[in-house]
Parts: sequence; structure tokens; C-alpha cells
Amino acid sequence: MEILVLEDARQLGAAAGERAAGAIRAALEQREEANIILATGASQFHVLAALVAEPDVDWARVRMFHLDEYIGLPEGHPAGFRKYLDERFVRQVPGLKEAVFVDGGAADPAAECRRLGALITRHPIDVALVGIGENSHLAFNDPPADFDTEEPYIVAALDEACRRQQLGEGWFPSLEAVPARAISMSIRQIMKSRRIICSVPDRRKAEAVKRTLEGPVENTCPASILREHPDCTVLLDAESAALLKKKG
Repeated sequence: MEILVLEDARQLGAAAGERAAGAIRAALEQREEANIILATGASQFHVLAALVAEPDVDWARVRMFHLDEYIGLPEGHPAGFRKYLDERFVRQVPGLKEAVFVDGGAADPAAECRRLGALITRHPIDVALVGIGENSHLAFNDPPADFDTEEPYIVAALDEACRRQQLGEGWFPSLEAVPARAISMSIRQIMKSRRIICSVPDRRKAEAVKRTLEGPVENTCPASILREHPDCTVLLDAESAALLKKKG
């Protein structure tokens, strides 16, 4: 695992975007198309801005998979992750080959998981851009996460810490408004990505970063599983790295 500590969230985002673009270009040199996973939330603002600004990426050969989405939010809700990715990525890149979104409004979430699973199984992931939560979740795999399921997408229950993070970031007006369930990519599916770039800015993530990088690898700290990936880069800023014994 490569760990980089940058000065602030903007520098972190620039470094993550540059590395992601490089991984996409490298994949396109070897194959006809590249498949990527994109995350959302406050940690990805600067990452996506940097990625879409990268030159010489043949987006017409790139397929994007959506990491997770709340169940039951109306289409167009300002907190919806589909809206987030549509505005910050899909509309910003020329002629994307395909955007595979999670339909959180699907009448049958389990069937939606099967639909997504069939698609991602046909298109192995070259690079995944992810973050980790204040409770150390990876995607919406809250602790204790399922490290064993082979299902690519699952219906996940969101714990109170996860829901309070969404409230604290300003996405919802009250805790009651934060959905209690989501469709999430599973831990094993994320770990199948050829390369993982994990971006984690902000002091409120410092405890989760410490547990992820210096504690045991266990499902009570879902993001700790990243230490077992053969090609994972974790990018931190000075604030999120504040509690680490060894920085960088």
C-alpha cells in the first residue's frame, strides 16, 4: 500500500485525479476500453474536479460504475449520488462510453443489485476511486461489514454514525431525513479492482484513518481491508493524517 500525505484537500484531489487519469490511460493502452468506479461525498469534490480536467483521456472508451446510492430518495434529490456524479463527472467529460448508475428508486432493490452485478461481472474494473467514512465504512459497507459475500452489489443497512455523517456534511435537513438503506457495491467487488485510489481528507476522518492504517484488519473497521489489496494508494491531507504514528 502506498500512503501519501498532502498539505490540504485541494492538493490531495489533484494528486488523486492525476493518478486516476494515469491508470485509465495505461488501461486503454492495453485494452479497447477501461472500466472505473467513482465514489461521491465531500471527499471526492477535488478528486473529480482534477480528474475531469486531465488531458488526453479517451473518455469515449471509458465506462463508469456508480459505487452506491440511497434507497428511496426521489429522482433529482440534492443528496442523491446519481445527481452528484451526473453534475460533477458525466456532464464534464466528452462522450463517455457508458455511465452505469445505481437506481435507488427501483421498486425491487434486490433485483437492481442483480442487474448491476451482471453488468460489472462482464466488465472488470481497472481503477476504483473511493473514500472512507467517519465510521471507517467502505462504500456503504458499515461495520461490521460483510467481508465474505461474493455478490457484487448488496442492500445495506446504514448505521447511525453513517447517517449522522451525511447530516453533518449538510446533505439532509435532519437525521430522520437520511435514508436507512442503500444499494452498495460489496467489499469483495471493490477489492477486485486492479487499482484502488482512496482519498480521505478532513480532521473528522482522522480516527478512521488511524484505525484503517494502524489497527487490525477486521470487519469492524471495513476500510482496513484495503491493506490487503496489491495496488492501493491512500491519499491523506495533514488533518486526516494527524493521528498517525508515521505520516507518509
